Amino acid sequence: MQSNTVQRLRLTFSKKGPARYIGHLDLARTLERSLNRARIPMAYTQGFNPRPRMQFAAALPLGYTSDCELADVWLVERMEPEQAKAQMMAKIAPGLTILQVEDVPLKEPALQMQTAVSTYTAALLDEVDTAVLQQRIADILASDSLTRERIRKRKRKEYDLRPLIIDLALVETVDGPVIQMKLALEQNKNGRPDEVLSALELDPLDARIHRAAILLKNKT
Repeated sequence: MQSNTVQRLRLTFSKKGPARYIGHLDLARTLERSLNRARIPMAYTQGFNPRPRMQFAAALPLGYTSDCELADVWLVERMEPEQAKAQMMAKIAPGLTILQVEDVPLKEPALQMQTAVSTYTAALLDEVDTAVLQQRIADILASDSLTRERIRKRKRKEYDLRPLIIDLALVETVDGPVIQMKLALEQNKNGRPDEVLSALELDPLDARIHRAAILLKNKT
């Protein structure tokens, strides 16, 4: 890291509206351009292709919305967090909203190493038999294991989804049924809401999935 890096700011931001269709790599570029326009003094890597010193907690799948995305940004000049937030919001891309900016220690572990739990809501768009769905949820929570498959590099690999599900519930709202999920979010231990919906015999494309919270290990 650059020797003149003097501050590390943690951004909490929402991703909604048109931004829900921005992929993770494009999100990083979009945020970089927004911070440059806002004149945030970001630190950059050295070498042939300098990149801003920026880390994200966890990629958000395309089409999902969120109220809790986390990103750390390193600066070469100190800024008051509230002033940085004001400058960012003046230039932020549509669909992104900076909710909080806070100072964190420079030597704190990488953000991806600190994540522990994520919570999601999945609003179901089609009619479902809630009694049947409640029973499926109860069966999953009562099970010791839940073997599923993931495809990586065109290869199918079995894994156990059950340890990745911390909690699961169906809630009736005025807009219809919503599934609430509390899932593990650690390296090599990442619960995915689309896989939970599939295990419940639901099509993930028939739900509006929203990340509501990311909990860090030192805050769980």
